[in-house]
Amino acid sequence: MSASAVVSLRGVGKTFENGTVALAGLSLDIAEGEFVSLLGPSGCGKSTALRIIAGLSEASTGAVTAPHDDVGFVFQDPTLMPWATVADNVMLPFKLGAAHSADASAAVTQALARVGLSEFAGAFPRELSGGMRMRASIARALVTEPRLLLMDEPFAALDEITRFKLNNDLLAVWQEMRRTVIFVTHSVFESVFLSQRILVMTARPGRVFTEIDIPVAYPRDESFRTSAEYAGYCRQVSEALAQAMGVVA
Repeated sequence: MSASAVVSLRGVGKTFENGTVALAGLSLDIAEGEFVSLLGPSGCGKSTALRIIAGLSEASTGAVTAPHDDVGFVFQDPTLMPWATVADNVMLPFKLGAAHSADASAAVTQALARVGLSEFAGAFPRELSGGMRMRASIARALVTEPRLLLMDEPFAALDEITRFKLNNDLLAVWQEMRRTVIFVTHSVFESVFLSQRILVMTARPGRVFTEIDIPVAYPRDESFRTSAEYAGYCRQVSEALAQAMGVVA
């Protein structure tokens, strides 16, 4: 394990009770403050790896080092309580006793401001668009200012325009807070735009096939998204992903 690593996996495997081998020999290191994407098609074990890192699932084999008690998790579905306001949903980590704050209300106010939902604190999930519900979910994950933020394809179900906007906003929040982010996606374009480093995974059983650095300065905006440099990285990552999918376990 690297001395600066927040997360370290060594030879991690996961076999489910039905015999499905989701992961085999997965090893990776994630450094403090890094933004890293796990890229691969559906079913390659990305989400399983994220749940193991979060402590929501146990590895069958291998070693895992991660700050399980200082993690924010954003699922693909916002999973908001429909009977509670946005502010009450964001307050949930404090109500469950999973975190402590001298002023939880101030923490909620700040988290909502970070994701642009200050004016919707009293609204209910049914009154929000899909993008706004995801913003609320992100605010809930950020409210305790965790050391590690895990995001499991949070924008996959959104339209392209909303997805681009939330990508931009996520990077702005990450630059402000500089927490460690592990972002699961099956989108080459999203992984290149967001990440400092992309870990390309093989098909199931998943493991890291290769890693690709994206050494482009932040902030990243539309000028990067429409640049030849961006297109070049997307091509490089797409080629790596195609090669990874051809790997036989």
